[in-house]
Amino acid sequence: MGKDSDYYKNKSRMQKLKLRELIEELPTCAADYIYSKELVTQPSTLISYSYDLLTFFRFLIEKNPTLHNKTIKEIDLKVLSQIDSQDIVEFQRYLELNVDPKGEFHENGKRAIARKMSPLRGMFKYHLMHKNLPEDPTALVELPKLKRDKNIIRMTNDEVVSLLSAIETGTAQMSDHQRKYCQKTQKRDLAILTLMLGTGIRVSECCGLDLNDLDLHSNSMIIVRKGGGQDVLYFDNHINQVLSDYIDNERSLIKPYEEHEKALFYSIQGKRISVDSVENLVKKYAKIMVPNKKITPHKLRSTYGTALYRETGDIRLVADVLGHENVNTTVNYYAAMEDEHKQQAAGAVQYNKQSKLK
Repeated sequence: MGKDSDYYKNKSRMQKLKLRELIEELPTCAADYIYSKELVTQPSTLISYSYDLLTFFRFLIEKNPTLHNKTIKEIDLKVLSQIDSQDIVEFQRYLELNVDPKGEFHENGKRAIARKMSPLRGMFKYHLMHKNLPEDPTALVELPKLKRDKNIIRMTNDEVVSLLSAIETGTAQMSDHQRKYCQKTQKRDLAILTLMLGTGIRVSECCGLDLNDLDLHSNSMIIVRKGGGQDVLYFDNHINQVLSDYIDNERSLIKPYEEHEKALFYSIQGKRISVDSVENLVKKYAKIMVPNKKITPHKLRSTYGTALYRETGDIRLVADVLGHENVNTTVNYYAAMEDEHKQQAAGAVQYNKQSKLK
């Protein structure tokens, strides 16, 4: 149940194995930094850090003639000590836009660049703190300035109703083949989207649910958060009915694969539904019913979060329900609501021209 389930134990094991595989590709100077973060950072984050550091070392070998004959494993502290701030600036430009040997373009926006620079800055800071390097060249380079995004994509109430109705009854835009195919998983798809739109859980949290994580008597469920912590969320009677309908009907007819028996949501093949599968089903219905917006599972979370904030005005409640460790994450994420508040101000104050001021 929860983080003690076979699914999460296996997921954690696979992440640790992947991290070890990547560490083997890193030079010792980078591996030491990753090792220093293992007790305080999630394996999934360290996997991303490792990929980003490998990108930096490939950049060094590709752009620096003196390193052309070196492998990534051969890069050492002596090489790092020769890197200056101009090299770091050039790396940021490389992240922004570069062409690989196959002629393929790789582009990153400001947020992605800032994120990819984080482990690099951390590695130099680590070696500076341990007096392995005389200076930190990343400290002299400004990160891209990020503005709060007020254009958070989310669905309106009417769009949510249309999306769920399309799953229940189909639409005129669907071909007969599409409609028949959707009917096979209609109750499952409706349960997944209703649950995500009604609780704001992440797609990974949804896919990780086991049947025994649900308590339909108390309308609650145990989920495992992004950082590996366990949490309890509650849902309303409508979500209870939709989940019960799926469990008593479609799910009961599926013969699951071995070691997938406990999963709440199954694929047609009888395996635990994957994150990619949920992403595809969301896009499939959204493309028909909300064609003017790029709707992903995370946008369902945005839709719930903004709706909850609108109803309660309690940003700390929203942060708690969504599992944000830092409330500032929630404040920045739902900055888009500020525009709605400003719109409410229009016409809120009315002066009576006929009144007589004394």
